[in-house]
Amino acid sequence: MTERVVLFDLDDTLYPYPPCKAAGIDAARATALDLGYDLDRDAFEAFYQSGRREVKRELAGTAATHERFLYFKRALEERIGEPRVGDVLALGEAFWEAYLDEMELFDGVAETLETLRENDVAVGIVTNLTTRIQLRKVDQLGLEDHIDLLLTSEETGREKPGSVMFTLALSRLESRPSEAVMVGDNVEADIVGANAVGLETVLWNADPDTPLEGRRKPDHRIDAFGDLTGIVL
Repeated sequence: MTERVVLFDLDDTLYPYPPCKAAGIDAARATALDLGYDLDRDAFEAFYQSGRREVKRELAGTAATHERFLYFKRALEERIGEPRVGDVLALGEAFWEAYLDEMELFDGVAETLETLRENDVAVGIVTNLTTRIQLRKVDQLGLEDHIDLLLTSEETGREKPGSVMFTLALSRLESRPSEAVMVGDNVEADIVGANAVGLETVLWNADPDTPLEGRRKPDHRIDAFGDLTGIVL
């Protein structure tokens, strides 16, 4: 039976995340050097991670926990004890512009989404992070015409695996869990969360050594994005 809805994670599911992050870090470090901060690669990574740890500790479970402007804000506050608003903005903007420029869809994504649309399958993206940057990613990847819904954790107030990320998406697409599939790379966020509300689950682009059992076990695991059509259609 053809499913009515397919929900996708965004980051590291529709495009590869690591090269984008690396490009963002390199651009932010170059900007830091231009601003007069004497930080080699290792020192800049430690600087970045210090801000990231503080944000994760203080804002765990919220969309803001992924926001790089906050990472740089906290890192600079720790390093120099001042807000340095202009520097924070420069570092954050450098990171995200380079990140976006590096983005490319995984092989098979565009063709698969087009096939789903041709078969009247609704497509939603359910993603942790703040809305503005996720909108920019969707625009950069040229996905607007391929999707029917974008739902961020900023909108729901809960991160995946929180059930509202899936139930609200299905409600907006006027569908039931029994009619939907969730596709993602993160076992805890995507698979556990979707399994808990009764969606069929597909694991893609995950660490092959990740143990899968119980609620962590997806209904399907694919090695090529195009294999999804054989499951859904």
